[in-house]
Amino acid sequence: MWSQSDERPWLRHYPFQVSSSYEYPKMNVARLLLDSARDYPNREALDFLGRSYSYKELLRLCTKLANALKSQIGISKGERLAIMLPNCPQAVIAYYAGLMAGAVIVMTNPIYTERELRYQLADSGATTLIALDLLVPRALKAREGTSIKRIIVTSLSDGLPFPQNKLYPLKRRREHPGLKIKYKASEGILRWSAVMRQGKAEPICEEIESDRDLAMLQYTGGTTGQPKGVMLTHANLLANTKQISAWFHRLEQAKEKFLAALPLFHVFGLTVLLNLAIFKAGSMLLVPRFDPRMVLQTIRRRKPTVFPGAPTMYIALLNSPLAREGDFGSVRVCVSGAAPLPREVQERFEQQSGGRLIEGYGMTEASPVTHCNPVWGFRKSGTIGIPLPDTEARIVGPDSLDPLPLGEIGELAVRGPQVMAGYWNRPEETDAVLRDGWLRTGDLGSMDDDGFFSIMDRKKDIILAGGYNVYPREVEEALFEHPAVKEASVIGVPDDYRGETVKAYIVLKEGWQVSEMQLDRWCRDRLAAFKVPKRYEFRDSLPLTIIGKVLKRKLKEDA
Repeated sequence: MWSQSDERPWLRHYPFQVSSSYEYPKMNVARLLLDSARDYPNREALDFLGRSYSYKELLRLCTKLANALKSQIGISKGERLAIMLPNCPQAVIAYYAGLMAGAVIVMTNPIYTERELRYQLADSGATTLIALDLLVPRALKAREGTSIKRIIVTSLSDGLPFPQNKLYPLKRRREHPGLKIKYKASEGILRWSAVMRQGKAEPICEEIESDRDLAMLQYTGGTTGQPKGVMLTHANLLANTKQISAWFHRLEQAKEKFLAALPLFHVFGLTVLLNLAIFKAGSMLLVPRFDPRMVLQTIRRRKPTVFPGAPTMYIALLNSPLAREGDFGSVRVCVSGAAPLPREVQERFEQQSGGRLIEGYGMTEASPVTHCNPVWGFRKSGTIGIPLPDTEARIVGPDSLDPLPLGEIGELAVRGPQVMAGYWNRPEETDAVLRDGWLRTGDLGSMDDDGFFSIMDRKKDIILAGGYNVYPREVEEALFEHPAVKEASVIGVPDDYRGETVKAYIVLKEGWQVSEMQLDRWCRDRLAAFKVPKRYEFRDSLPLTIIGKVLKRKLKEDA
C-alpha cells in the first residue's frame, strides 16, 4: 500500500526540467501584468479580431480603470467587483484593474438567466457590476434585492479595431432590434468610456497578504445544487499559474501565442489562459465565443502555439467542414480539461497538428489544476496524469483520509498551495470537504503503480445497475471509438428490475447512420454485459455548459 511517507511514485515520471517543488510569489496577482509590461512593454499582449494591444497599452488601460474604481467609484479593499463579459479586451482590463484596486473579483457567466445572476450577485455581496451592453436589461432586473449600486456598461465595439468599431452598432441593432441601449444615470448606469476618461494612468497596486486576502470568489458550476462561492486567494492563483508554467517547460518567454477560445470567466480559462499568458508575456488571441468558423479564421490569421480547450472544442474543429489540412500545424501544446478526453480525439488532433494534446484535471476549488499528463514525456491516455509540483494526491475511502491500496477505486483527495481557502459564508460545507489541507474532490478514481490517476466519474454519476457499479466514462469511451459517433454521454435512469439501467445519448457525425442494434453489438464486444447501454437516444446535440461539459443533470431531467 502506498502511503504519504513513501516516495511518491509519480515523481520518477517528471521531466528532468520540472522540479518537484518551487517557491511561489507572495504578491498581488495583478503584479503579473506589471512585471511583463515592465520587461516587454512593446510585446503584443492581446489581439481582438484584428486589434492589437501592447503590454504597455494594456497596463495603461488597467491603471486608468483601477484609479477610477478606487478614486471615482470608491471601491475599497475587499469589496466584490462582478464582471459579466465574454472574451474581449475589457474583460482582461476589468480583471487586472479590479485586483490592482484591491477588489475581490466575481466572474459571472454572460449566459446566466436573471434568477441565476441574482443569486450570485446577492450571495457574493458585489457592489459593482461591469457588463456587456447586450446584457444590461437582464442585469437591471437581476440586481433587485442585491447590493449592486452601479453597473458599468461596455460594448464589444469598445475593443474592436477601426472600422469594425463604427460598424458594430449597426450589426447589433440588426441582430437585437428590440434592445434598449440608452439608460438614465439615475438607474446607476455608467459608461465604460466615461469611467476610463476619469481614471488617471498613474501607478496603482493595492498591497495585500497573498495567503489571506481573496483575489476571487469563483462560483462552482451548480451542477449539483446551488453554486457555491469558492474563496481563492492571491497565493492560490499565483501558485497554480507557476505550477502550470513549470509543467509546460518548453514554453518560451515573450514568444508564445495563446488561443483564447475558453471563456476567461471560467476558472480553467482564467488560470491556464489569462494568468499564464500574462505570466509568460505571451500574446492572447481573444475569441468572444467558441465558433468553429471564427476560431479557424483566428488560427489561420495568427498561428497560435498554445491552445487550451475542452474536448468538445477539439471535436467541433476536427469535424468542421471548414477545417483544412495544415490549419493546426502551428499549435505545439494543447491541454484538455473540463471533461474526459476521448483517445480517438487526442490521436486525430495530434496527427493533424503535430503538437501535443494532453489531458489534465482540476476543479474550481483548486484554482483549478491539480493533475496533468507530461506534455513531453511518458504519458498514459485515458488518465488525468500525475500531480503537479507541490501537489499531493491520494485515493481515500468514505470515512478516512488514509490512502487505499493501489488500483482500488475510491475518492480522489488533493492537497497543495492551489487549494481554496473555503466556501464563501458556508463553514459547514467547507468542513465537509476540507480537512488538514486535504480537499475531497467528490470524484471517484484510482492510482496505478506509476502514480498515474484515472477518474471513473463523479460519485453522484455512478450507475448502480442490478448491484453492479457502472462508470459512465468507461461506457462513453467505448462509444467514442465507434467511427459514427461524434459525441456520447451516459447516465443512469430508473429501471423496475435493475433499480437503474444504462442509457446512452448519441450525436452522430454528419452523413453517418447507425442503429441501436449496431451500437449494442459494438459495446458488447468491448464491455461486460451489465455495462452495455439498454437504451439509446439519438440527438442533434447534447446540452453543454459554456465550457463544453455535458449537463448530465439536464439529461436526467429529460429522462
